[in-house]
Amino acid sequence: MGPERGSSQELETLVRIGDAVEETFRAASRSPRQAREVGMGASGNPTAELDRAAEARVLACLEREGVSWNLLSEELGFVDRGGEDILVVDPVDGSHNALSDIPSATVSLALGRERLSDLRVGVVHDLFLGRTHWALRGQGAYLDGVRMSTRTWRPGQELLMVNLGANATPRAHRAAASVRRVRALGCASLEMALVAQGASDGYFSDNEPGERNLRVTDMAAGYLLVREAGGGVYAPGSGPLDLPLDLTNRTPLLAWGDPRFLEQGRQEGRW
Repeated sequence: MGPERGSSQELETLVRIGDAVEETFRAASRSPRQAREVGMGASGNPTAELDRAAEARVLACLEREGVSWNLLSEELGFVDRGGEDILVVDPVDGSHNALSDIPSATVSLALGRERLSDLRVGVVHDLFLGRTHWALRGQGAYLDGVRMSTRTWRPGQELLMVNLGANATPRAHRAAASVRRVRALGCASLEMALVAQGASDGYFSDNEPGERNLRVTDMAAGYLLVREAGGGVYAPGSGPLDLPLDLTNRTPLLAWGDPRFLEQGRQEGRW
């Protein structure tokens, strides 16, 4: 029996939701920045009025589409809508970028039931550029309809995306220092999508304390994109990454395009 496949109808629904969130994002972005007040989301992280508006648009879309998917969101947490499937959402990934008009923010949407490994549809929609990365389990990953594939590792020519800053571990800084080029975009779903696209060899995020690491809402759609484009997602010190679809667990991760890049970094102690 082949892998479980997502349906084109489910994909079309997620694409429509992504387009709708972009509309909300563009309308909210025209308001004064000081009006986008900051509060706290269900995850315990700061959230902005922009995130709340985007999340409300997702819920409205689910009602309009007539689907009973439950919701696991960065802001609201788990919303039981009476279904078996779970839509894992980060309504605005890269909120700080969006609030500062730095063009690196997405809406991230992934549909599954229990774990990252059973996700069957994923969409990362770029809120600034309007581009859509999407994947169906067992059917590949695409950017605006063009199939994506990860890049071939060329030693000494790596481009690694790394989450840097006050919470980044010494291991993250060592990884950044070990490659030729580094980018830090502040938007995990987009950075993982760029690994799937072949623009980068990998994306590495490793923070301390541990509660500053990523949750499934940050990575779910990117996880499916990378795997369907030919790469993988690795939990440093553990192996291939898999998590339940909830907000309990946080983890460092490496999304990689070429397994030789992963293995070389393991041998050198990068991750």
